[in-house]
Amino acid sequence: MSLPAAFVSVILLWSTTPLAIQWSAAGVGFSFAVFFRMAISVLLCIVLLAVFRIAFPLHRKARLSYLVSGVSMFGTMALTYWSAQYVTSGMISVLYGVSPLITSLGAAWWLKEEAITLSKLAGMLLGLAGLVLVFCGGLNLGGKAIMGVAALFMAVVLQSLGLIWLKKIRDDSPPLAMTLGTLVVALPLFFLVWWAMDGEWPTLLPERAVVATLYLGVFGSVLGFTLYYYMIKHMEAGKIALITLVTPVLALLLGHGLNNETVLPHVWLGTASILLGLCLHRWGEHWLGRASGRYS
Repeated sequence: MSLPAAFVSVILLWSTTPLAIQWSAAGVGFSFAVFFRMAISVLLCIVLLAVFRIAFPLHRKARLSYLVSGVSMFGTMALTYWSAQYVTSGMISVLYGVSPLITSLGAAWWLKEEAITLSKLAGMLLGLAGLVLVFCGGLNLGGKAIMGVAALFMAVVLQSLGLIWLKKIRDDSPPLAMTLGTLVVALPLFFLVWWAMDGEWPTLLPERAVVATLYLGVFGSVLGFTLYYYMIKHMEAGKIALITLVTPVLALLLGHGLNNETVLPHVWLGTASILLGLCLHRWGEHWLGRASGRYS
């Protein structure tokens, strides 16, 4: 698959993931929903690796990549599923919109990919202002929403750090093998969380929750993460994180249209500030260069 096709596919998948997460946990609990999703993904990955005869590397870099990615996925997904009990699907995607700013800062310090210029710094400040506005929206929803937003921010930080660390390792394992290795590390951790918090199979599995979980297991995890790791091998960390430039708006619209979610003005303003910050962060130097060339 070409990089543009993978990029667009991940945008579409990540735009629908927050709403699917909320639907999958309805009636069954978040710990069972995320464990069930990952179990489906592991089984599907094993089948696909066998069918297409893709090697599953176990050399040192591969093992380290599986460990880093698995722990990062566990922390990110556990916090996201927990927070989905208290915040809307649109807000989940908006919070993930700040990941390019965190990733870029970490990549500049750890990977030496790009220097932090004045326009990038201004973009980060705008993103931070948008984040504050989203938190204000959470204040209007109550204390549990604030806890949910805080948990989401921690999830974003974990995802960003995991991406940077994977770029640092530079493992060349096949993306599907990388997905399976990640899931194999994360699945026991999700099982322990489910066992500690509940440990019982739900007496009733709502149809919508089952369909949403299957969608997340097949498309959100196997296809989404395979494309994600494919892009990690071929793109800079900062560019990969730009996927979240589009997903917040799409997710807000989906949540409002399909789940009757109320989007507070604070959230819209925060989303606009984050997106403007991302644009300035990514293309600010180019815009300044063109302006100085035009009017000098």
